[in-house]
Amino acid sequence: MTIQLPAEGGALRVYSPRVEPLAVTAGAPFSSRTVYSAAHVVADPYADVSPDSPAAVDWDATLAFRRHLWSHGLGVAEAMDTAQRGMGLDWAGAAELIRRSSAEAKAVGGLIACGVGTDQLPVTELGYPYSLDEVRAAYEEQLALVEESGSRAILMASRALAAIAKGPEDYLEVYGHLLRQAAEPVVLHWLGPMFDPALEGYWGSTDLDAATSTFLEVIAAHPDKVDGIKVSLLDAQREIDLRRKLPEGVRCYTGDDFNYPELIAGDDQGFSHALLGIFDPLGPLAAEAVRVLDTGNTGGFRELLDPTVELSRHLFQRPTRFYKTGVVFLAWLAGHQEHFTMVGGLQSSRSLPHFARAYELADGLGLFPDPALAEARMKNLLSLYGVNQ
Repeated sequence: MTIQLPAEGGALRVYSPRVEPLAVTAGAPFSSRTVYSAAHVVADPYADVSPDSPAAVDWDATLAFRRHLWSHGLGVAEAMDTAQRGMGLDWAGAAELIRRSSAEAKAVGGLIACGVGTDQLPVTELGYPYSLDEVRAAYEEQLALVEESGSRAILMASRALAAIAKGPEDYLEVYGHLLRQAAEPVVLHWLGPMFDPALEGYWGSTDLDAATSTFLEVIAAHPDKVDGIKVSLLDAQREIDLRRKLPEGVRCYTGDDFNYPELIAGDDQGFSHALLGIFDPLGPLAAEAVRVLDTGNTGGFRELLDPTVELSRHLFQRPTRFYKTGVVFLAWLAGHQEHFTMVGGLQSSRSLPHFARAYELADGLGLFPDPALAEARMKNLLSLYGVNQ
């Protein structure tokens, strides 16, 4: 089997796909790390919608993908950035996703945590004309739904709060109020501006050291209400420094899709758990690696996971927020859905050379359960762009 892929300068080059996938098996949850995969949503390709319409979701395929992740022992981080939260999936769609996935998790015994934000407060012609009370109330509405569903809550960063907060004291007030009323410990999520430019200056400062101090102050005031923190700043050393300052019992979940193997492996002073978008396409391989780590074999863990970093850095290259397109593209090639369509029309957000390189890297890792199917689907995509095989 061979396939012609785009090369630099508009030429084509011949690539020979892998014949056999990587051999992995499903298994129980892990013992040494808590690992969540943020999961994508599958669009309904037959819905007559526009990019501005509410998301039309194929619920059967969306929930089937979550069962796939649970079958390998991974937890599901639901209604997060990877699910196109705020980039095609509005609060009404996210709420339905949370209800359905939480019920499915109960049915199969799967680990789940769900995103809580303020995206029912949309940006207007005036920006975000809201008060702190309105932001807090929006958070409370979403927190109540997640708690009623029986899932753990992940307090996501709020675009509205970032826009109206006058300084660190406003973050301390809003988050302090939410943590005091949370029924169970939550995960605090710090999403950097590379994932969402609207979150520039979160925690009250563009100076990351000052922002980190505010973040730690929130945690220190309510350590019994914080299960952990999820850090997505793509800065390994900053995450290491931050996790060493956490109160005892508060976990650090890496959200660093550039440096996750070393952060999960850790050092003699600690390690990170994981809550990663890249574990959506890497699910079975990532699970296999963590099971090796469970035996104490850090070297074997790194041997399995280190080679995946090139693919992850490719998918998460700037503009980073469009990594979801590559994630869904690989789900289609892997046979987890029957089409390459995304809510909000986001399938158009990456180029053909980007898709070609993603296919090549994923195939080289053995991520496709049926390499022939992946090749056929890649050829179909290439033909749409006028590349004849």
